Amino acid sequence: MPLPKRSFSGIQPTGNLHLGNYLGAIKQWVKLQDTVDGIYCIVDLHACTATHDPVVLRRSVSAVAAFYLAAGLDPAKSTIFVQSAVGAHSELAWILGCVARFGELARMTQFKEKGEGRESVSVGLFTYPVLMAADILLYDANVVPVGEDQKQHVELCRDVAERFNATFGDTFILPEPLILGTGGRIMGLDQPTKKMSKSAGSPNNYIALEDDPDTITRKIKTAVTDTGGQICYAPEEKPGISNLLTIYSLLTGETMSDLEARYTGKGYGFFKRELTEVVVENLRPLQTRYRALKKDPAAVGEILRQGAERAAGIAGKTLSRARKRFGMEPV
Repeated sequence: MPLPKRSFSGIQPTGNLHLGNYLGAIKQWVKLQDTVDGIYCIVDLHACTATHDPVVLRRSVSAVAAFYLAAGLDPAKSTIFVQSAVGAHSELAWILGCVARFGELARMTQFKEKGEGRESVSVGLFTYPVLMAADILLYDANVVPVGEDQKQHVELCRDVAERFNATFGDTFILPEPLILGTGGRIMGLDQPTKKMSKSAGSPNNYIALEDDPDTITRKIKTAVTDTGGQICYAPEEKPGISNLLTIYSLLTGETMSDLEARYTGKGYGFFKRELTEVVVENLRPLQTRYRALKKDPAAVGEILRQGAERAAGIAGKTLSRARKRFGMEPV
């Protein structure tokens, strides 16, 4: 029996995958894969919007794929593939780029943030949201699991799809953002008012999924907290400890109120030591599975090949439909 909905999402193979990627995205996808037809991509085309080393990019693609699998994404339930292996992404992005408006792209918050202070940025960075729209629309995705900061891109995707449908005929399903709520936006350890990021200037911003226990201990010990010693969840007033509580809650499944009650009267140092144990113990099995997968790149590559084959079959039908309505011969 077909699953009722299809989801699409992906992660760029740049920098080190970190706890925010795992808790805010991959762990959520694993939960969804029994209820939706999940299509999860390694978006290497998006990674090319900034200067990159081709050798490092290829190595990073393999590492991200291994982490997807180590975290529990099941190729029997979800489609896992590399974006550039399906040429339909690039072709539909061009078609949609002829439908999107310059002003829409110029208003994208992510473009403004990443381009701020730089003398020049690539055209690819500017048109990034159009490629993201193509990624989603190719698979008739009903839902797109995203954090609040990515909602604007899904809204643009809907706007472009609606304009295409109104102009050329009903072609695309309009996707809905699936906002992940608490955990959809894990903040930086050194800057708890900004999202944890692989591209952060300091490695103390994030806990990489490959970090060893000593490194994790050091990073949590130096994580920014707040004035006063009360351990309570109040993101606006106490962003530092609230972020650490979020990490603890997502890894253990315990509620914020339970954690607040347990650590009443306890200091930040005590809480951080216990959080360190939770992070280390939760990452240990993932890291073990990851290392085993890294030793068998052929098996990982075969999963990606099969995933790309299935993805291409779905994407090809959508692209043919779009080409025909846009005035081109269907593929």
